[in-house]
Amino acid sequence: MAGGLIQPGGAAGGRRRRSRASAPMSEINVTPFVDVMLVLLIIFMVAAPLLTAGVPIELPETAAAPLPQEQEEPLAVTVAADGRILIGSTEVPRNELLPRLQAIAGERQGDKVFLRADGVVPYGDIMVVMGALNAGGFRDIGLVTDPGGPSLDGTSDDPDGN
Repeated sequence: MAGGLIQPGGAAGGRRRRSRASAPMSEINVTPFVDVMLVLLIIFMVAAPLLTAGVPIELPETAAAPLPQEQEEPLAVTVAADGRILIGSTEVPRNELLPRLQAIAGERQGDKVFLRADGVVPYGDIMVVMGALNAGGFRDIGLVTDPGGPSLDGTSDDPDGN
């Protein structure tokens, strides 16, 4: 009787294979990756509201529905209560408004503009800015308001009934 043991490498081979424990690991450990992604998600969720910077103004309220989101961020032009005009967050003197708008229009794909104006700004001043926007090459002008204001049928979303 042959009472020998068969080696893992084969009876005649004598070679030994590497064990599974010493083989190089080729899989990615996903758990730390997911942990890092969750931490980044929380950081961006907290930081995102802080990134919206603007000039504090009191927008008039209206019953109009908000506009759908666009592919390209629309240009924001603001007329503050004290008469200052801002493109984005940069103040622009009135005599430089048209040349700056024409330069910006040449760089952008779309002609969408959001015009924000304080409720106390005279209508004529807003129309001057709208005329400059039109002359500067911007044809799609949206007026920004706060929702919930009065409507022509006498109803209001305002809980005080104003």
